[in-house]
Amino acid sequence: MLYAFAFERIGVVASDLYFVDPDPSPGQEGAERGVRLELRTVERGELHGSIYSAQPIAVDRAVWRVDLLESVEGPPGSFDRTHHHPAFSGWEPSPRVFVKELSADPLSWLETRLGDLDGILAEAGVAPTEVHPSDGPSLKAAAPEIVAAVGSLLARVRAGELARAPGGDDVPSARVSWL
Repeated sequence: MLYAFAFERIGVVASDLYFVDPDPSPGQEGAERGVRLELRTVERGELHGSIYSAQPIAVDRAVWRVDLLESVEGPPGSFDRTHHHPAFSGWEPSPRVFVKELSADPLSWLETRLGDLDGILAEAGVAPTEVHPSDGPSLKAAAPEIVAAVGSLLARVRAGELARAPGGDDVPSARVSWL
């Protein structure tokens, strides 16, 4: 499942995720599941027809990522693999950054961070001129709705509806998600 929230030049996408790293870091072995959220650039395309035609929309370059993950073998609610990637180089994320506050209360941490677009952009090395002046206030106003959508996804992951293993739990590598 994929949620998308678009503003002027920035948007947020969130999806359930089942992930098995084929070359995990020590302590990160085994399947993970949860929700991935990314801050991305967005763009409206030119209409391809009348004023009534569908609006082309591009969800493009990732700027920042948050993975609210748990090991499949661990207890629900542990958030033992929850981390973020403060920046991207092209399409590749920076290494995982584990933050105690993020794992302790992921949804509150996320809402606070979404309220500080300037801080996210600075950490990501993205110039504020790459976004529209209204993007920060719009994102902050929508943060509670975005966090509610993420919370709904997490509940569906824990219920076993989303972020399911592809063809069984014993796979050497997997990434099942829109993101």
